[in-house]
Amino acid sequence: MSSKATQFKAALLHPRYWLTWFGFGVWRLVTVFPFPVLLVFGRAVGLVFYAIPSRRKTIAQRNIEICFPDLSGAQQRTMLRNNFISTGIAVMEVGISWWWSKKRFQKLIHIEGQENLDAVKGRGIMLLGIHFTTLEIGAAAVSTVVEMDGMYRAHGNAVYDFLQARGRLDKGVGSGVVYERRDVRGTMKALKRGRALWYGPDQDYGLNQGLFVPFFNVQAATVYATARFAEKTGAAVVPFSHIRLPGSQGYKITLYPPLKDFPVGDDLVDITRINKIVEEFIMLQPDQYLWVHRRFKNRPEGEPDLYNLPAKKKRHSKSV
Repeated sequence: MSSKATQFKAALLHPRYWLTWFGFGVWRLVTVFPFPVLLVFGRAVGLVFYAIPSRRKTIAQRNIEICFPDLSGAQQRTMLRNNFISTGIAVMEVGISWWWSKKRFQKLIHIEGQENLDAVKGRGIMLLGIHFTTLEIGAAAVSTVVEMDGMYRAHGNAVYDFLQARGRLDKGVGSGVVYERRDVRGTMKALKRGRALWYGPDQDYGLNQGLFVPFFNVQAATVYATARFAEKTGAAVVPFSHIRLPGSQGYKITLYPPLKDFPVGDDLVDITRINKIVEEFIMLQPDQYLWVHRRFKNRPEGEPDLYNLPAKKKRHSKSV
C-alpha cells in the first residue's frame, strides 16, 4: 500500500521544481560519505547556524531558560550550542535515514526492548515518540522491526512532499502508508486494522484538541489525541526513545513496555502522564531535543507571551 504522497507524477518534473531536485541531488550525494565524516559536516552546519542571530535561535534559548532554570547562564549557553550542533547533524541524519541502504543503515542501529512490541502483536500500536533531532533515524530504525505507517506534515513544495513520504517508508519491513498529519480518519482506521503508527504529542497545537498541563513545571498546551486514539481504537501505546550515541557509535533505540491503565478517561490525568514521559525522554539527552519549536506558544488567560518575538514580516506578492 502507498499513499498519494508517495506516487510519482509527471508534474513533479515541471521547471519550477528543478532547483529543488538539484538541491536534493546534492544532499543525496553528500550522504555517500562515511558516517564519521557526515558527523563533521553536520557539526559544521550547526555551528554556522548557531553563529547567526535568528528567530529559531531565540526560541531555543528561551525554551532552555524556561525548562532548565537551575542551570547557570554558561551552562544554558553550552546546551544551546550543543543543540544547534545536534540540529546540524540532524540534516545529515535525514539523508542517512532516507537514502542509505538497509544494510548500511542497520550497522548504526542498536535496538533494545523489541519484546515489548512482540507483547502487543495483533493490536494497533501507537509508537509514542518525541521530537528529538534524531526523529528520522528513530522512525526508520523502528520500521526495520515492525511494519509501520508514517506521518508527514504537508509542505508547500510537492517534490519535498514526495521525497519525504518515500524516504519515510524506505526502510520498512513491509508495505506501509504515510498519512498527512491532519488525516485523523485515516490514522484511526489504520490503528483499528492493527497497524503501528508513530505519534509525537510534544508540540503546541493550541487548545482545539488539548489542555494546559505542566511541562517542566510550566503550563503548556498539550494535545490529548494520544489518549483519545488509544481509547477509540484499542491500540497499545508503546513509548520509544532514540538518542545519538557518543562519537561514531551510532544510535540507541529503546522500546519501553506498553502503558498500563491508559487511558483512564480523564484528559487531564492522561496527558499529564504523557508529558511526564516526554520530560523523562528529554532528560536522556537534553541537547538532542528540538528546542526550536515554541513549546509554550499558547498561554493561559492573563499570562504574558514567554518569547516576545518580533512579528514575522508578511510577504506581499506583486500583481502582474
